[in-house]
Amino acid sequence: MSASFFALLDDIAVLARAAAASIDDVVAGAAKASAKTAGVVIDDAAVSPQYVQGLSPKRELPVVWKITRGSLVNKAVIIVAIMLLSAWAPWIFPWLLVAGGTYLAYEGAEKVWHWIRPAPAAAAGGHRDAEAAVAQVVERTAVDERQMVASAVRTDLVLSIEIMLISLANIEAASWGIRLATLAVVGIIMTVAVYGTVALLIRMDDVGFWLMRRPARWIKSLGAGLVKAMPAVFRCLTIIGTLAMLWVGGHLLLVNLAEVGATLPHSLADAVVQAIRGPGALVWLVDSLLSAVFGLLWGSAVVGLLACVARLRTGRPTP
Repeated sequence: MSASFFALLDDIAVLARAAAASIDDVVAGAAKASAKTAGVVIDDAAVSPQYVQGLSPKRELPVVWKITRGSLVNKAVIIVAIMLLSAWAPWIFPWLLVAGGTYLAYEGAEKVWHWIRPAPAAAAGGHRDAEAAVAQVVERTAVDERQMVASAVRTDLVLSIEIMLISLANIEAASWGIRLATLAVVGIIMTVAVYGTVALLIRMDDVGFWLMRRPARWIKSLGAGLVKAMPAVFRCLTIIGTLAMLWVGGHLLLVNLAEVGATLPHSLADAVVQAIRGPGALVWLVDSLLSAVFGLLWGSAVVGLLACVARLRTGRPTP
């Protein structure tokens, strides 16, 4: 009887060690995969605040929470789908990444072209646009809010697909269960990181106003500086988000076009990078710049193609 009891304890100890090893594998895999998706995460965190612009302050956090829930649902569906595809149709992943890279490159290129050639109505709007923006803040309805959430969740779907696919590509574990658990951990970490940052950013002006009501003069100055800095912070985030779109999208395109047989762009970029003689940071910078340039070129081609299609459909030039 005692021998059986100690044998049971021994089996439990073996299982505990195996479970601990599995947890270590999941944590290590999640850390590596999360690092590889940093560009997409920056993009997601930079793009997301625009979806709460125009809302009354009391509705900002509830809307962020709705988008967060939608993001978690997106990632759950995506994880199930890509795990099934990894077992039955792994050949489709490069094509999916090309499609995702094209979307990111298009979004980034469209923003760049809007900076270069703003729409006439936007350029001439002036004070009327500012008044309209104020009116929108006051007149937002529940339907508007649902539309904003739906738009944000759709954008998150594409970015979440990119995060999960890049994560899966960087998980070295052969075990199906370990890969599934790692993707789940990455999905939760990335969602909390992105939308926690978004919630913090959109409430920073409230923190500034709170600091301005403190008695100490230096704290008041800090609060005033924080409030004044937030518009510039959001403008910087827009620029960072656009650059991240082009960088990540271009990199995905270069790598995965080569995977499906179009090796010339990747070979040219690789030849330039290999010719660099300098520190690792310089090599990385050149590699990232080449990816962003390729993303801009590819995305601009898509913008032009869609503009031509729109012109053919409507019979008039696109703005």
